[in-house]
Amino acid sequence: MSDIEKIQLFEQKKIRSVWVEKEDKWFFVVEDVIAVLTDSHDPKQYVKRMKLRDPELSKGWVQIVPLLSIMTDGGPQRMRCADMQGIFRIIQSIPSKKAEPFKIWMAQVAAERINQAIDPERSIDQAIADYRRLGYSKAWINRRIKSIEIRKGLTDEWKRGGVTKEVDFAFLTDLMSKTWSGMTTREYKKYKGLTKENLRDNMTNMELLLNALAKE
Repeated sequence: MSDIEKIQLFEQKKIRSVWVEKEDKWFFVVEDVIAVLTDSHDPKQYVKRMKLRDPELSKGWVQIVPLLSIMTDGGPQRMRCADMQGIFRIIQSIPSKKAEPFKIWMAQVAAERINQAIDPERSIDQAIADYRRLGYSKAWINRRIKSIEIRKGLTDEWKRGGVTKEVDFAFLTDLMSKTWSGMTTREYKKYKGLTKENLRDNMTNMELLLNALAKE
């Protein structure tokens, strides 16, 4: 069974995560967690300083935060991720008032995954609820959910066709992006003034429609 990726929400802020079937647990993108807990605009630099403050954490860093493939607008990218135990260890080195609420939130995320395994429709329902909390319209949410389904089907088809390298996923994604927008994914994000934000989460109804048509 393939791994499941999802955008989780903690205090209305997005944290990318992936459910790894062979490990049977969630892994969270460390940069996103650091950004949420510290409000840092440069999580990578914060991580460097944190590791200098905590030599023991630095010593075991590679084991605590393995590189996992995370789907981005430009295709899959390998990013440092940690499971709940790893995140708890990292939190020990972060002086943040959000630490305890964040631990509770992660426990709730784990419980929700069990419920979704029993009833897969809960995953879609949760995504819809998350977008509603962020203020998106009903029409936009419907198109966004459809675009997620299309994107998943497309990447699965590419994988069946032998595409495995991140650079190849990014190349194919850029080809489709140019088909309807005339720009690569990176160029389009720059055009819209985005940095780490998800491009499709910042598309208009018309952009989502054109993007979906390019994939069908």
